[in-house]
Amino acid sequence: MRITLLGTGDAGGVPLHGCGCRACLWAAERGLKRRPASALLECGGARVLVDAGLCDLSERFAPGALSAIFLTHFHPDHVQGLFHLRWGLGKAIPVYVPQDVQGCADLYKNPGLLDFHPVSEFRPIVMRGLAFIPLPLSHSKPTFGYAVEGLSGRRFAYLTDTCGLPLATEAFLRAFKPAMLALDCTHPGGVDSLHNHNDLAEALKIAEALKPAKVWLTHLSHRMDAWLLDNASSLPSQVAAGQDGQVLLERPGS
Repeated sequence: MRITLLGTGDAGGVPLHGCGCRACLWAAERGLKRRPASALLECGGARVLVDAGLCDLSERFAPGALSAIFLTHFHPDHVQGLFHLRWGLGKAIPVYVPQDVQGCADLYKNPGLLDFHPVSEFRPIVMRGLAFIPLPLSHSKPTFGYAVEGLSGRRFAYLTDTCGLPLATEAFLRAFKPAMLALDCTHPGGVDSLHNHNDLAEALKIAEALKPAKVWLTHLSHRMDAWLLDNASSLPSQVAAGQDGQVLLERPGS
């Protein structure tokens, strides 16, 4: 199984438009970006996109290149790339989604080549070389994370957007034992009242509970990046901030 983080940013991204904070200036000077959080998983001939917030999907992926798309939820920064992609021609693309009757704007009404399939929590969806298990998360819209298993038994979990974990999801993941975890860490801390997204303390709490060999933080805000500029070395050894384009695992056939 090959796993690539295509985007690791929150809804505003980094650099944040109009922001002159240290993190945004640092990123702009180096030509670095955090685009909407998303990932590409490849295994056994399957190429599966998790979330579709990148607006250039039709340029990144040739017709027929994607086996399926799995959406965590219908907030715009996770689906906005579909608004252009849907008008393309060719074979329909299966899009697996939480059961959200509202969806986002008119995607349900005018799906184009998108073939939407509602999924249910903890019920696996199996395709060539990959099994996806939807896991309920704590967010303002119906939201799923995904536990993923490849041909060789390699296990990975993708958990964004969430604030903490529902008890049933945490119990499932303790038994599933993913070797790697991509985990929401939008805030560095000091937020008056958390809702919708983890701060660093909550993310580390989840990492400690699940004990994967490696945790990659994603859905990072510019405030989290500002904290990382001074404190990245203080993270536990198994925890690191993900970067756009980063390949987490280089085994496309397994």
